[in-house]
Amino acid sequence: MKFLRYGPKGYEKPGLLDANGAIRDLSEVITDFTPQFLSAQSIDRLRKLNVESLPVVEGSPRIGTPVTGTSKFLCVGLNYADHARETGKEPPAEPVLFGKATSAICGPNDDVEIPRGSDRTDWEVELGIVIGTRAKYVSEEEALNHVAGYVLVNDVSERRFQSERGGQWIKGKSHDTFGPVGPWLVTPDEFEDIQNIDLWLDVDGERRQTGNTRTMIFNVAHLISYISQFMTLEPGDIISTGTPPGVGLGMKPPVFLKEGQVVRLGASGLGEQRQKMVRA
Repeated sequence: MKFLRYGPKGYEKPGLLDANGAIRDLSEVITDFTPQFLSAQSIDRLRKLNVESLPVVEGSPRIGTPVTGTSKFLCVGLNYADHARETGKEPPAEPVLFGKATSAICGPNDDVEIPRGSDRTDWEVELGIVIGTRAKYVSEEEALNHVAGYVLVNDVSERRFQSERGGQWIKGKSHDTFGPVGPWLVTPDEFEDIQNIDLWLDVDGERRQTGNTRTMIFNVAHLISYISQFMTLEPGDIISTGTPPGVGLGMKPPVFLKEGQVVRLGASGLGEQRQKMVRA
């Protein structure tokens, strides 16, 4: 199933995408896609609904992030060997983890702000994992049982803030709107193999990134298990799993985003995003 949230920012309603691509309203069934509604049992109850009986949402409403109440937004760096090399780094021996402020989360088609003083705002198309049930010290064999679904993420980054302003990467990863998520939360049963998902990203209609999750250094199950050794993953937590090559930093010479440019990105089975760059 494909779940989503639609409506003005801060006033989103829960919905699902039906087989014809229409949005069906779920607000009479659940209050919202909060962490409490992400368990397998809750999703199974939604599967039993007569989708055709749900109200159709007319028009083209704004699409928000598909989950709310996220407590942790975690990211994995350098998880594609060719991306690591394009940034001048060797592929890591263990997953590189960093945090992204939850205040960076925004809808998939919302404008993205170029921060004040920024001249190196960059793009990164990624597969995101949404945790459905609490995960602490889980094995790789158990890991996927803790997944509520998968999402498309643009891990927007300010490279100077990230690497030249001292401290940790979080400075360059957490500006408002630096975490477009969605359009949908797609349940795991929709995918034959999550390690065979095509990813792409365009800037002003020019292809910048093309990749596939099969070339990840550390796969989805390993990442969940690994992270759960260091911290408890709670329902609603998002893990963004790394980006394939083609980021602006890796171009020769490097190329970064400017006001007015449009970024489009997508992944097989996960939908598409579109963002216009604006000044903060």
